[in-house]
Amino acid sequence: MKAFGLVLVLFAAIAASACTERADAQSGPAPAVRAEGAPYVLQGTQVWTMPDPVSGRDYEVFVSLPASYETSPQRRYPVLYVTDADYAFPILRQIARRVNLEGPVLEEFILVGLSYARGDNGTVSRNRDYTPTPNGPRNASTGLHGQGAAYQAYLKAQAVPFIESRFRADPARRVLLGHSYGGLLGAQILFTDPGLFHAYVLGSPSFWFDKRHIMRVEADYARTHRDLPAHVYMYIGAYEVPGSSPRNTKDTDMVADMRAMERTLKSRGYPSLKAQSTVLEDEDHLTVAPVGFTRALMAVLPARR
Repeated sequence: MKAFGLVLVLFAAIAASACTERADAQSGPAPAVRAEGAPYVLQGTQVWTMPDPVSGRDYEVFVSLPASYETSPQRRYPVLYVTDADYAFPILRQIARRVNLEGPVLEEFILVGLSYARGDNGTVSRNRDYTPTPNGPRNASTGLHGQGAAYQAYLKAQAVPFIESRFRADPARRVLLGHSYGGLLGAQILFTDPGLFHAYVLGSPSFWFDKRHIMRVEADYARTHRDLPAHVYMYIGAYEVPGSSPRNTKDTDMVADMRAMERTLKSRGYPSLKAQSTVLEDEDHLTVAPVGFTRALMAVLPARR
C-alpha cells in the first residue's frame, strides 16, 4: 500500500519544502533576500543525519520544535515520531500549528520525522523497513521486504536516544504515528516492544500483509502477557473496502481488519490499554491521511486543561 499520491498533491507546496531544502532547513531567521525561483524553505525545522551502524545505511530525521521551546527552558515535551516523513512531517507540523490558532486544542510537542534511507526512493525504503516478513505482495515494485525488526532496533538504539540526548524530550511520552505500511510497523512494535512508545497511531494500517501476519504476532503477545500498557488510536477511510467506490481498487477489506484488531485488543482485558478507532467517511487510503492525522493528534495529544 502506498500513501503518497493524492496526499502529496493536496499538500505539494508544504511537502516540497521539506524534500528540497534539507540542507538549509535549520532554525533561524528567514534570509533577507532570496533569488527569484528559489525553493521555499520550511523555516524553524532541522534535518539530522542518523546512521544505522548495523545496516550501514544513513537515514535522516526531521525535527520541529514547539513555539515555547526557547522560552520554557525547564520544560520537557512529548515527542511525536512519524514515519514516511517526506510527506507526513510538513503536513503534521502545519496541522498542529493551525489547530491551535484560536487557543490550545493540542498539547505542544516535538515533531520528529523518520525519513527514508539516503539513496533509496520511498517505495524501496518503506517496503524493506516497515514490513515484518519477506512475503510481500505479488505486485510489489521491489522484492525486498521484511526488515521491520531491524529498523525497529535502529529506532530504539539510534534515533530515539539521539532525540532524547539533544532535545528536551520526555521519555515517558513518546508517540509513534504511521500510515499504511507505517501503521503496520507501529503494530509490530506495539506487540513486540510496547514500552518503546506510550501511544501508537495506526493509520490505515496494512494488517492484510502476508496473510494478516500481524494478527499472529498479536496472539503470540497475548499468550505471554497480561497487560499492554499503551494508548492505541486507529483510523481508516470508509472507502478502504472492496467495491465501496471507484476510488478503491483493492481486494482487501481494510476496515474490517481494523475493526477486528480493535475487538481483539479489547477482548484481552488488558488493564493499562486504551484502544479506539474511527472510520472516516468519504475518504480513501490516500485522502484520509490529513484528516486522520488531525483526529489522531486530538486523541493522543490533547491540550492539558
